[in-house]
Amino acid sequence: MRQARALPLSRRGLLTAGGALGLGALVTACGDNGGSGSGGDGGGSWSFTDDRKKKISLDGRPQHIVAYIAAAAALYDFGIEKQITGVFGPTTLKNGKPDVQAGDFPVDRATSLGNTWGQFNVEKYASLSPDLLITNMYDPGALFYIPDDSKKKILQLAPSAAINTGRVSMLEPIKRYAALAEALGADPKAKKVTDAKARFEKATETLRKTIKSHKLKVMACSASADLFYVSNPKVSADLIYFSELGVDFVVPEKPDKGGYFESLSWENADKYDADVLFLDNRTATLQPGALTSKPTWSKLAAVKAGQITPWSSEPRFSYAGAAPLVESLTKAIQDAKKLS
Repeated sequence: MRQARALPLSRRGLLTAGGALGLGALVTACGDNGGSGSGGDGGGSWSFTDDRKKKISLDGRPQHIVAYIAAAAALYDFGIEKQITGVFGPTTLKNGKPDVQAGDFPVDRATSLGNTWGQFNVEKYASLSPDLLITNMYDPGALFYIPDDSKKKILQLAPSAAINTGRVSMLEPIKRYAALAEALGADPKAKKVTDAKARFEKATETLRKTIKSHKLKVMACSASADLFYVSNPKVSADLIYFSELGVDFVVPEKPDKGGYFESLSWENADKYDADVLFLDNRTATLQPGALTSKPTWSKLAAVKAGQITPWSSEPRFSYAGAAPLVESLTKAIQDAKKLS
């Protein structure tokens, strides 16, 4: 489902992958302000073990962080507000406004190293004197949005940390970003964080109850000019979590390589029936208004019934980022009716 941004067709298509590690004992520190605690770099060493099981050790807490925009947004939600000096990935729209994937992160405060797939200004990255590079990991060992042709140069400039964001329930990467944020100095008990967690937990319980009284089939999907993608709820972190809560998703019969989705020609876009379409809303994908010329799209029962709801297919892995997604899906299911 990552299509229009020209991502490689594994996660690029419908982004997600991985296998996150649990929270326990993955953050370690020595010295006064090592791996967790408050603000400054302190006088002690700092370490963190990421989801590649790679231990990153530094002389002090990182003060110049460069992060994939969704990672930056998640860390910002958990209280990291000043250390992120550079970002890469879909940060701003053509009109200069923040991309949906930037969440609440103040994009004007950080240097952008590239806004689209394949873009990463290595020289600009070096000029930021980075202490740490952070990104998602949708496929084992693959650092998301780090171009293969410049990966070696990039990784020579600073240590990297990868958080697993696919093939695991959404709660896992949320907990891991919370742990990383705490290691970087954020306060896990800050009101901003606890309020967001309370909202998320309330939203998940509401969705769980809604599903019990609304027996509907939901299809997570993404649209491009040439193909219609049906997402796999057994691979994408958010869909895995929603399934755990009871949402009945269409499961594609023949997922493409990587397992994230099944790509269908528009002539075959009606292969699966669904009561609600959970449609990828990323900037690079096509929205309902741009799909009226596709005959098969217009024939879909959910389209005829107007039962289409936006899907943030590349979620922000924080409680603040996830709560609205759960609430949106809940409302869509509450407002929909059984079509078959």
